[in-house]
Amino acid sequence: MSEIFSIATVAGWGDMDANAHMANVAYMNKCVDSRMSFFTQNGFPATEFARRRIGPVVRRDEIDYYREVALLEPITVTLALGGCAPDGSRFRLVNEVVRADGKVAARVRTEGGWLDLEARKLIAPPPEILMALQRLTRSDDFEELQSSLRT
Repeated sequence: MSEIFSIATVAGWGDMDANAHMANVAYMNKCVDSRMSFFTQNGFPATEFARRRIGPVVRRDEIDYYREVALLEPITVTLALGGCAPDGSRFRLVNEVVRADGKVAARVRTEGGWLDLEARKLIAPPPEILMALQRLTRSDDFEELQSSLRT
């Protein structure tokens, strides 16, 4: 994929904190929205994850904040692949929240894997999900990750 995946949204009333700027949980929610939009556009809406009884599971989130986002400010949330195991069992996704002036407000790095919802254990994703991940633009710091599956 040559163009980075992104969604356009806005910092709404419910996204604000007591300091009158976007709350940290709102950044996380906007990033999840971008990820689920990506999977939906690549044939995996939430209903397909539910049908197959698998789902993404987050191991770690890291947020770096750079600029404030104010109420009703338009933002773009980008999504890139920061790392992936060859079998797709582990991934690192990188989101950037970009203000209308082009300045990055925050960068979110999420590490995770895929959970079999019946067995409650980590699995490699179906080939279609791995192919979707591989279509994402790679971040500048992309690295190959080790598989989460025991051999």
